[in-house]
Amino acid sequence: MSGTKRDNIKQGSKVKVVQKQDQRSGKLTEGVVRDILTNSATHHHGIKVRLESGIVGRVKEIEE
Repeated sequence: MSGTKRDNIKQGSKVKVVQKQDQRSGKLTEGVVRDILTNSATHHHGIKVRLESGIVGRVKEIEE
């Protein structure tokens, strides 16, 4: 599922995000959503979230 729609992402969802410093390499970090930081309904680069580990990144994949 795509991470560009805010409705697809809930607190507690398991996701893969790309951090700012990893955008060039595309390295993904896995974690569980603590906070949703993007206010708009969609974002073409992915919804920005904070994971339970404290990492902030844009959602690239949502795991079922």
